[in-house]
Amino acid sequence: MIYLPILGAIALAGGTIFEREILKKKGMNIKKYQTIEFLAIVIVMLPLLYFSWKVESPALQLKNILIFVGIIILAIIANLFTFYSMKGEKVSNLEPAKMLEPLFTILLALLFSLFFGNLYENNTKVIIPALIAGVTLILSHVKREHLNFNKYFLAAMVGSFFFALELIISMLILNYYSSITFYFIRCAAITIISLIIFRPKLSGIENKLKWKMLLVGIIWVIYRVATYYGYLKIGIISTTLILMLGTIFIYIFAKIFLKEKISTRNIIASVVILCCILYAILA
Repeated sequence: MIYLPILGAIALAGGTIFEREILKKKGMNIKKYQTIEFLAIVIVMLPLLYFSWKVESPALQLKNILIFVGIIILAIIANLFTFYSMKGEKVSNLEPAKMLEPLFTILLALLFSLFFGNLYENNTKVIIPALIAGVTLILSHVKREHLNFNKYFLAAMVGSFFFALELIISMLILNYYSSITFYFIRCAAITIISLIIFRPKLSGIENKLKWKMLLVGIIWVIYRVATYYGYLKIGIISTTLILMLGTIFIYIFAKIFLKEKISTRNIIASVVILCCILYAILA
């Protein structure tokens, strides 16, 4: 059951690399990017719905509909803050803020377990290595210049928190849908809202960029479906711990495709994360 979250970690790394590249292109603002990218995700998922559509009757209760509306709002906020930070600041300077997301996810899962214990993990054999890996991940990216937070760094922190909160709240209703159905409805709603509010000009995009954004859409579908599957099958904290492998894959992809140097502290962090994952799996 851990194979899909590992695939999700690889997808997270690939999607992050491509997304950073596209957002930096001239003429690509965050409102336009959000609309086009979520439209691409919806297009990718349409054929999959034929095989995996599932909406159980509890999902149609008013309480659960309102929870889903809240998830959509949180997702829009998280994406806009994240895109804003990536558009305005060097990616390397934002990494500590982005690395807060798994730690936020773990801490929020622990908080929600006090009220919804049957939905959230509270196994210390998983929680402790997950916390160690999360803190290690952050410390490996913190440098002296990061201590002076600018607006882009703060925006990245806000985006990380809202992404974590969205994922945690999703667990309250995720079981009423298939992972693909849930993600499709979420992304379709974000696309419609973005088109109505932002009204971006979608013309003038070169074909090569369209195909690249469609590829990113495929990657994010793999990542999110794998994440939701992991939540349902092995738990939120265990899945989050495995998804931290995404950072290791980002280092590898950045070395191969962007010719970036991997620092000693990143190598050490990768070893610690791997040890934490192995401990949680084998303990």
